[in-house]
Amino acid sequence: MNALSKLLLLMFVFTPTAFGATHGTADQAAAAPAASEQYKPKAPQINRAKLDELLAKPDQLLIIDLRRPDEIASVGGFQVYLNIQATELENHLAFIPKDRSIVTVSNHAGRSGKSADLLAGKGFKVAGWLGAKYYEEEGGKLIKIAPSTPNPQASIQ
Repeated sequence: MNALSKLLLLMFVFTPTAFGATHGTADQAAAAPAASEQYKPKAPQINRAKLDELLAKPDQLLIIDLRRPDEIASVGGFQVYLNIQATELENHLAFIPKDRSIVTVSNHAGRSGKSADLLAGKGFKVAGWLGAKYYEEEGGKLIKIAPSTPNPQASIQ
């Protein structure tokens, strides 16, 4: 099984489970931004121009989106990415190719900075990290896929 097949398999296996994940309490949610503001990533933060430059060579790039599927659906995502929640990243390192430059993505770059450092520490080629919302604010285009509406007539036939 080649690396792309492994990535796709991982994406399809773990994305549905994220919808059933429970979310933390209000206290945990309030503490999360403060904790991410204190952490200073060692990996470079990249901007829209740098990511667009990397996207021009898709055979050399892997975007790891660390957001939950509902975040990607509401904010938007990139054309191709591997979706692994930040809390599960270390458990799935075997599925991540080491021959590609990696960019980690979260909404405001808190999770992506920490995850970029984790990957770099494990020997992966990390190009940088960014926040999807910042990318969009800089003029980058994110893809938003509207959920399909079931056709009641299709089930009657």
